[in-house]
Amino acid sequence: MADPLKVLVTGAAGQIAYSLLYSVANGEVYGKEQHVALALMDSPSMLGVLAGVAMELQDCAFELLQGVVVTDQEEVGFREADVAVLLDSLPMQEGMEQNDLLKANARKFRLHGHALDVYAKKTVKVLVVGDLANTNCLVSMISAPSIPRENFTCLMRLDQNRAQAQLVLRLGAEPGAVSNVTIWGGGSAGQHPDTQHATVSRGSRRVPLPRTLGNGGWLGGDFIKAVQQREAAVVRARGLPSAISAAEAICGHLRVWWCGTKEGEWVSMGVISNQNGYGIPEGLIYSFPVAVQDGHWKIIPGLSLSPLLRQKMALSARELLIERDTALGVLAKSNL
Repeated sequence: MADPLKVLVTGAAGQIAYSLLYSVANGEVYGKEQHVALALMDSPSMLGVLAGVAMELQDCAFELLQGVVVTDQEEVGFREADVAVLLDSLPMQEGMEQNDLLKANARKFRLHGHALDVYAKKTVKVLVVGDLANTNCLVSMISAPSIPRENFTCLMRLDQNRAQAQLVLRLGAEPGAVSNVTIWGGGSAGQHPDTQHATVSRGSRRVPLPRTLGNGGWLGGDFIKAVQQREAAVVRARGLPSAISAAEAICGHLRVWWCGTKEGEWVSMGVISNQNGYGIPEGLIYSFPVAVQDGHWKIIPGLSLSPLLRQKMALSARELLIERDTALGVLAKSNL
């Protein structure tokens, strides 16, 4: 039997991980023939919770699950990891300034990057999730120089799923009928849903979505606001951040990275912006439309973009540059 795929999850005592781990262990992400071993990592105070999660996973008797390790030690969690899902970014707290959050997360993800560099496999695939995910991912990437830069991504699939769900509801279409919605930029208000090249299933045909809904009105206004503000709406409604939908988006991201995209289709991923062809400065983690084959992503080239969208993309890039400079400045001063 081939060695199992070692999947590390940090922040593993949280709600997102609780929804995610079931799908990773039962074959929904990596297929029904790929064995996995899980490393669950969190702070020392959460080890008791992690022990309970490990018990539940064992009690599921998954045929594909080859072991569960609970730890608060980087040397144990990151060692020989094939996949690292970093869920432990610090969230924005009431009264906190964004720069304070940037500084705290910069230190945390510098340590994660160092641990990846020292302990993980050089082929490790890294997915960063949470507030300021683009900049946190960039810090980890810079801190792990021995690992290829294209092995670092941040989650934008949740925003893509939200956009496609809003479109399906508007159209009264079947789930999954809409594809090739693109999310450009960063997280939350810094991202921009783009439907210019999206399609919708009509029987055996795929029809350009703008032809169905038109380019103005709802698509240019309430739709964009609904996607950008969806997380805030979830928090207002349940008093907690998204968990089930975030876990499903992580599964979708990892599954596509493992299995690839269908011909003619793409997904949104936060990836390194080198040679992107869309005027985005190089050296940022920025959300682009990508196709994936054999575990390697490629930015979809040459998509036509409206002047207004290009302006919004440039603005989000400037915001990410400011975040990057703030985070790297903190690390330089702290000598980490």
